[in-house]
Amino acid sequence: MLSPVLESNSPTVSRRTESDAANELDGLPLPRRYAAVAAILGAIVLVVLDSAIANVALPSIAQQLQAAPADAVWVVTAYQLAIVMFLLPASAVGERLGYRRVFAGGVALFTAASVLCALAPSLPWLVAARCLQGLGSAAVMPLGLALLRFTYPRRLLGQAIAWNALAVAGASAAGPAVGAGLLSVASWPWLFAVNLPVGALVLAACAGLPRPQSTGRRLDVGSIALNAIMFAAFVLGSDWLPSSPWYGSALLVVSAGSMVLLVRREMPKAAPLIPLDLLRVQSFRVSIVASVCCFTGQMIGYLALPFYLQHELGLSAMATGLLMTPWPLAVMVAAPLSARLAKRVPTAWLCAVGGGCLAIGLALCAAWPLHGDPRLPMAIFTSLAGLGFGFFQTPNNQNMLLAAPKERSGAAGGAQGTARLTGLTLGSLLMGLAFALLPSLRAVHWGLTLAALAALAGGAVSLLRSQDRTSPAFPPTIVKPSAGIPS
Repeated sequence: MLSPVLESNSPTVSRRTESDAANELDGLPLPRRYAAVAAILGAIVLVVLDSAIANVALPSIAQQLQAAPADAVWVVTAYQLAIVMFLLPASAVGERLGYRRVFAGGVALFTAASVLCALAPSLPWLVAARCLQGLGSAAVMPLGLALLRFTYPRRLLGQAIAWNALAVAGASAAGPAVGAGLLSVASWPWLFAVNLPVGALVLAACAGLPRPQSTGRRLDVGSIALNAIMFAAFVLGSDWLPSSPWYGSALLVVSAGSMVLLVRREMPKAAPLIPLDLLRVQSFRVSIVASVCCFTGQMIGYLALPFYLQHELGLSAMATGLLMTPWPLAVMVAAPLSARLAKRVPTAWLCAVGGGCLAIGLALCAAWPLHGDPRLPMAIFTSLAGLGFGFFQTPNNQNMLLAAPKERSGAAGGAQGTARLTGLTLGSLLMGLAFALLPSLRAVHWGLTLAALAALAGGAVSLLRSQDRTSPAFPPTIVKPSAGIPS
């Protein structure tokens, strides 16, 4: 059984029944577990689907709001920027105030911001509302993963993480089609307005979420500000580096300086904003590095393949979309299978095999000759890449979550989300540099080669784990069930 939550020194104390505390030590009883899973997965689908369908609406938004296409891209950038800036702070707030409370608050903020998006009369209004949506998503993503740990028994945690991966992959795959379908019968504000009834249902289901005790730790506003500056400068600097090298480089220097100051400020703390305590654990650290590598490879592949399929192989946009679809569908197939295998096979080996398959799929895409009908082999290669990523992601996330003590589940979820976004940003940066420095065909081939190498590195790094899939990274902590603030 996993360790109970730590005792809090907070002056606000509320007692729960012994049966409630015992149930939440190792998952919720049925049927309450179903309501909790519906709330968590529903919220995950809500934020991921909204991110995917917004991309499809950019041309319509730019036209109706009379904005330049380059300015309209900020509808997507603002959302992603808010998420990456506040993932770790949201995790810290969840540990202080309670995962359930902050998670439900994130859903409520996202839903309210969706109404503001739908009513936006101008692009600045829409961009500001998207920032608020990103803040809500920053609370939902890491704390949803943390709440899964309190919802499911430890023996079923791999299955829970697989369902989470399934929801993310399914929403990502369905996003473009859902967005296009809505735009065919309604204007772009309805893409955000439909979030209102869905968000209301998710909020209602939040009543069934587990109520783990909060720690009551004090929040460091200075560290939160440094964290926001660090990630904002990193994302914007990476985006501007190909077109404005001086400005991009200056922002990256600012990011590095902020990181140094933040690490020095947080190093002495027992539960730092940046999870330095968790990064000292080899199993957790290896999982983070492997995650960054594989998400980097995935992002490069997502960016390079459409150019390759359309510009070099001469396929239509529709055919390109169809050939990219097997990737997320294969992730959906592999996620539950990898969760079952994780009960019998060390997760390090599953991640190594998954990273290897992802690398092989990307390498085959790069090496396939430019003659004949490429559709069938490309569908096979993207399916192989998706299967590899699915077999990597679920056991890697499971290992990452179990390598942290239970009261630091929010920090582990925040670190996982940060690793994902860091990998996606690095992938975008590398592909942007390739397009800036090389001709299109060479850039695509070099990009896919880099993607294969990054995925291979992620699989190889996974083999460095020193602990097996069941050994706890932290010793159990015995505390009184009545301590802390119920969320």
